[in-house]
Amino acid sequence: MKKSLIALAVLASSGAAMAQSSVTLYGVVDTSIGYVKGEDSVSGMLNSGNATSRLGFRGVEDLGNGLKAEFVVEGELQPDDGTAGGLNFKRQSTVGLSGSFGQVRLGRALTASYNAVSRYDLFGTVGLGSTLAWNGTQTGYQNRSNNMISYISPKFSGFGVGIDYGFGEQEANRTARYMGVGATYDNGPLSLGLGYDKQNNGLVAAGTEDLKTWQLGGSYNFGVAKLLAFYKNTKYNEIATGDDVSLKSYNVGVSVPVGAAGEVKATYNNYKISDNGGKANQFSLGYVHNMSKRTALYGTYAYLKNKDGANFGLNGAFTGVNGANDSGKMHGLQVGVRHAF
Repeated sequence: MKKSLIALAVLASSGAAMAQSSVTLYGVVDTSIGYVKGEDSVSGMLNSGNATSRLGFRGVEDLGNGLKAEFVVEGELQPDDGTAGGLNFKRQSTVGLSGSFGQVRLGRALTASYNAVSRYDLFGTVGLGSTLAWNGTQTGYQNRSNNMISYISPKFSGFGVGIDYGFGEQEANRTARYMGVGATYDNGPLSLGLGYDKQNNGLVAAGTEDLKTWQLGGSYNFGVAKLLAFYKNTKYNEIATGDDVSLKSYNVGVSVPVGAAGEVKATYNNYKISDNGGKANQFSLGYVHNMSKRTALYGTYAYLKNKDGANFGLNGAFTGVNGANDSGKMHGLQVGVRHAF
């Protein structure tokens, strides 16, 4: 009897210790069938039309007195071919501590500036309806940075702030330092975000350096509809020409719930780049139907019109049709399924 009681006590204490530490496997698988008409007309399978397909692990350990140790490692998947290039963890790979003081993280992560304003982009950075990329600069934000130490504050009366500093780790990249800040305010139906960031050598692989961005966004939920908008201003140096380039973009969107499971969303984007005076307009319309809390069907239509020599292309399109046709126009349509686990 005494041995049984001792065994039960050991088991109970072990269970309590295990409950203080946990690791979660999570992910998204998102694939669609798409048709794009630009310089060519192509149809086939596309990845990540509504959300980025991913696989991740997150863990937390309760250290007591409100202090927790946390980690996240997350990599992108390509369901159409099973990620032929191999899985890495470049979406997120951080470890840190959190408590009443906020959160401190070390590693590669989404930046505070990106987090502050990207939430006002209804189509995000994936799919044919998403905000366009230009030379990899994501039209106005450095969405991730390597070798970064980040601080995320608790919320004070709806206000929050995040601060990032990215080290130039390697000798060859000693100037590749990143600095950024994001501030947010959330109060009932009103939400606001402000961000600024700077990377010393920008994105050299994409032909740019000295990347600087400031951005502002906001939304208001009227219940029957939610209005969103953001403005981004990116400046960088074009390595090939040595020219300073300014890229300005703004987005206005509306999201309307349909019944208990559906959402209609529409956005208008305007882009203007200074080096050639080129402009582009983009209109995107989408519908998402949630079949459950984890599974959704979606459809997206996007239209792009270039002006004054601009050569923007729809994000997420097939290789070889990322440029508009001779009239400067480009169309895209995709229908897909997203499952989260």
